[in-house]
Amino acid sequence: MAKETKQPIGIAVVDKPAGLTSHDVVAKARKVLGTRKVGHSGTLDPDATGVLILGVGRATRLLQFLTLLPKSYKGEIVFGEDTSTLDSSGEITATYDMTNLRPSGVREATKSFLGEIEQIPPMVSAVRVKGKRLYEIAREGNEVDRPSRNVRVDRFEVNPTENPMVYEVFVDCSSGTYIRSLAADLGSALGGGAHLRNLRRTGVGSFKEDEALPVEKIVLQSPIVGMRDFEVVEVNEETRKEVSYGRVFARDRLEIKKEGPWALVDRSGELLAVYKEHGDKIKPAVVIVDS
Repeated sequence: MAKETKQPIGIAVVDKPAGLTSHDVVAKARKVLGTRKVGHSGTLDPDATGVLILGVGRATRLLQFLTLLPKSYKGEIVFGEDTSTLDSSGEITATYDMTNLRPSGVREATKSFLGEIEQIPPMVSAVRVKGKRLYEIAREGNEVDRPSRNVRVDRFEVNPTENPMVYEVFVDCSSGTYIRSLAADLGSALGGGAHLRNLRRTGVGSFKEDEALPVEKIVLQSPIVGMRDFEVVEVNEETRKEVSYGRVFARDRLEIKKEGPWALVDRSGELLAVYKEHGDKIKPAVVIVDS
């Protein structure tokens, strides 16, 4: 009988290049790693670059938690032009005379976008409306009403460049925030229009761009690395066996200090499972270890 090949498992931090979709990066990773079981933790626009976290093998189950981590971005806002996609990949749909723009006024306008805000997703986005992706509807030449969503912006910093119509921008925000929409809405707030260009995701939670590698040089890290932004709880051998069976525990069974989800590890540091709240108990959301 042929020996069963051990399937790869782990987390990889990739630096997505411009011109590829996030799915393209996943497809390349599948070829490099020799497995189809690869997923990513949050879509980046094709023209955008930067941090994209991949899950491989059973670690794809951890992506549901990584998707929720806050994000950091940098890019450029071009004032005076609206585009069909809200970024430089689209066609110019309107132009404005914004020669009276001043750094102090731009910075003052950003303040209204800080904190909890409502945002309408762009038509060219992967959000589903009635079961269909918005970008699919946009390709057909149609536009539909999109429900607004609550997002959080913790940093919205703009700095002038040598071009008075172009500002460097830095954003720290919650998952689900569209930087393209922030740029366009800022342009509207200043009495004109704007679009985004050269967007780069510089961080996902504690995962920063300086540790991201090209997909061709992908390095798999242990699944526990993917849970480093969450509380890690070490369990003894008896509890380890119960975890492998997916046992539900009373909340006081484990030494939990923070809100969930919680990454349960054994004494060697191996990730066993991720638990979440279940009423007054905690139950497994993901079990990694075999029983």
